[in-house]
Parts: sequence; C-alpha cells; structure tokens
Amino acid sequence: MELKNKPHAKGTKELFKNKFMERLTRTHIAVPLVLFTIISTSLMIYGFQHSYITALSAPLLFFGGLMSFTLVEYMMHRFLFHLNPKTEKQEKFAYAVHGVHHDYPKDKDRLAMPIPLSLALSTGFFFLFQLVMGSNVFGFLPGFLMGYASYLWVHYMVHAFQPPKNFWKVLWVHHGIHHYKDPGNAFGVSSPFWDLVFRTMPKR
Repeated sequence: MELKNKPHAKGTKELFKNKFMERLTRTHIAVPLVLFTIISTSLMIYGFQHSYITALSAPLLFFGGLMSFTLVEYMMHRFLFHLNPKTEKQEKFAYAVHGVHHDYPKDKDRLAMPIPLSLALSTGFFFLFQLVMGSNVFGFLPGFLMGYASYLWVHYMVHAFQPPKNFWKVLWVHHGIHHYKDPGNAFGVSSPFWDLVFRTMPKR
C-alpha cells in the first residue's frame, strides 16, 4: 500500500458501523502483553515437565523463535500491510489492517492485533511448528510469541511516549522515519536488522 506523506491526525476513526466489530478492532496493549507472557511461560513449563525441552535446548529454541518472529514481522509489514491494492476490497482491507494506523498513529487502542485473531494465529503457528519440529515447539513457540510481545511493547512505546535519551532512541527514529518521512522503507519495528539485510534502510 503506497502511503503519501501528509499531516497525521490525532484521535481515532471508526472502521465499522457494527459496534461489536468496531470493538474488536480496539485492544488495550496490556491484554496481549500479559496473555502471551502467560501462554509462553506455560508452554515452557509444560515442555520442561514432560522433558520435551532441556536447560540446554530451551534457550537456543527460544532465541530461534524470537529471531523468526522478527523476520515474520518484517515480511508482514512490508508485503501484507503495505500491499498495493488493485480492487476496492483490497483497498478496504489494506486500510483496515494498516492504513488507518498511518492516518492515526497516536491511536493507542489500535497498536495491537485483535485478541481473537492473535490467538487463532498463535494456535495455527503451534500446529505448524509442531509439524516441522515436533516437541521442540515448546521452546520455539514461546520465543516466537515473546517476539510478538516485544514488538507490541516497542511499537506502543514509540507511539505513546517521548523518545528516551539512550540507545533505545534508535527505534523511535527508525519507526518515525517510516511514518513521517519514508513509508516505503524502514519496515522493522522491534529491530532494524532485516531492513539492513534486505536493503530497506531509509536514507537519512
């Protein structure tokens, strides 16, 4: 989806006339952070209790899951959220999933995926990873889910708070360039790593 630089409105915008559907598009950031921390912790505890993962394999699997999420985050942001719609339905989809965020970047209730959708996707990833790696999923998926939680927290901080005076500021600057200067680059939110790999770092 091509986004042109323009003034960014404060406030919010109604996406659905149906009150239930509209409510589903709004998520308090604390809910997914707490929920996916609990799920990830429970999966790892279950994995240890049944000897599916060990003290040696768990950190490696967790880190692998975490890094895998950063790649999924980058790919979704670049190729799904910024798709170039060719039909009216695609245009409405693109706007609902991401365009509205570019128009109202300070809308704190739309910085996280709706909980029912994120739970459905998490369940799908569990079975997909289990099919690929068997019982190692109990170490890998927690890292993947905490990667998502980390992304949510960084994204929320960038849009809700002022930039800090430390090394975290690089994330504020990177994502700010994507929103206000160069929406065709800087797709990484939790990290600029994949922007470096795929050469989508913005020109400063």
